[in-house]
Formats: sequence, C-alpha cells, structure tokens
Amino acid sequence: MATDTEAVTATEIPSGAWKLDPVHSVATFTVKHMMVGTFRGEFKDIDASLTDGKLVGKVKVSSLSMKNENLLGHVLSPDFFDAERYPEVVFESSSLNIADGRLTAEGTLTIKESALPVTATGHLAGPVMKLGDIEIIGIDLETKIDREDAGLKWNAPLPQGGVALGTSVTINVSLELMRADDD
Repeated sequence: MATDTEAVTATEIPSGAWKLDPVHSVATFTVKHMMVGTFRGEFKDIDASLTDGKLVGKVKVSSLSMKNENLLGHVLSPDFFDAERYPEVVFESSSLNIADGRLTAEGTLTIKESALPVTATGHLAGPVMKLGDIEIIGIDLETKIDREDAGLKWNAPLPQGGVALGTSVTINVSLELMRADDD
C-alpha cells in the first residue's frame, strides 16, 4: 500500500476513455530571462483526454497567466503566440509507453502554424479510486522545445551581450484524469 508521499506507479497505459479534472491539472512553461533568471508562465484553461492510449492536450493561449499585464499583452501579440489568430496550443500523442516506471509520450505539439515533433517524459500514476468512487490517473510530463522552431522568434539584445530570452523552453504538464464514464 502506498503512503501519502508515494505515487501509485502504473506499469501500463490504461484502456478506455479518460477526461481531465481541470481543478487538479496544470500546464506551465519556463524560459531563461536576461541570461540569468527563469521566466514562468501558466495556462489556466487546459483540456486533455486519454482515449485508448492516445493523449490529446490543449491550452487556450488567452488563458496565459503571468505577473505583468504589459508583458502579457506582448506575449499574446504576433511577436509570440499571436493569440487572436492561433487561440490554442495542441499536443497529440502518436505513442505512449511505460518502461522501468518512466512514461514516454511521443507526438506533435502545434504552436501557431508549426507542428513540432516532441518526446516528453515523466510518470503515469494509478489508477486509484478517489472519494465518490471515481477512478483517476495522474500524468506528469516534461519536454523541451526551441521556441524559434515554433515561430516565437522575438528577442532583444542586451547592452553587454546576450539576449533577453533564451530559445530553449521547458514545458511541464501535470494532469489528473478521471474515467470518462465515472461522472
């Protein structure tokens, strides 16, 4: 039996249909800022499903949350996400595999007009029964992309060398999904 600090690690991808519990799920990204810091953003409106071994996740670009409203306007502009023309970022898996307790998700991440092949790694936990006799699983995944490959090319040179933003972006998702017929 697992303790409150241990995850119930899955050994196989669960069958059937699973839908997102948005209250217990998050999608975030980080990128180097001014060559020394780490800038973080979180999408508040996310959706995901796992159906017979295929994971599909979406975020509404306009739901991006960050501490500076002026900066948010720039990040939603055509310099970056161009939220008006491209309202969603979408991930669709082509394969999900578990080996030695590690989940690997290969698929396509679509940002703006760019469909990027990605491999994300992490863990799948469960299934377990939560209160209300609802069966749930947890998926944690991380991947890195080059933001310029996704058309997010804006940058600014710094006075003493370097640039305002790094190109490598780390994307993290933590999803809690419930069996679709358990609601």
